[in-house]
Amino acid sequence: PMFPAAIPHRAETLQVLRLIINEPILMLSGDDEGYGSRWTIGGQQVQPAIARYLMESGFVAEIGKTEFGARKLALTPSGNQFREKGLNWWSGLSLLQKIRVTLLG
Repeated sequence: PMFPAAIPHRAETLQVLRLIINEPILMLSGDDEGYGSRWTIGGQQVQPAIARYLMESGFVAEIGKTEFGARKLALTPSGNQFREKGLNWWSGLSLLQKIRVTLLG
């Protein structure tokens, strides 16, 4: 396989990479009462494992803040390369392989 097994929820990660082209991920910071950070794109929550993976791998970086203080994250040049490789990988899978990746990660 082209990607290491460490990529969390590969089909969902690829979906986030598809969506991030049109709008950034918003990172809503947690508060002191024990609520952690939340990430959204297009109003839908991004799984924390996916958001952290993209951030820790250097595939997304902060590009500013919203008027409400949420951090905006967009693809870096390496993130764009990762996205393109992911799209190529996905297009090379058969329908059965796509179903397996979607269901099993």
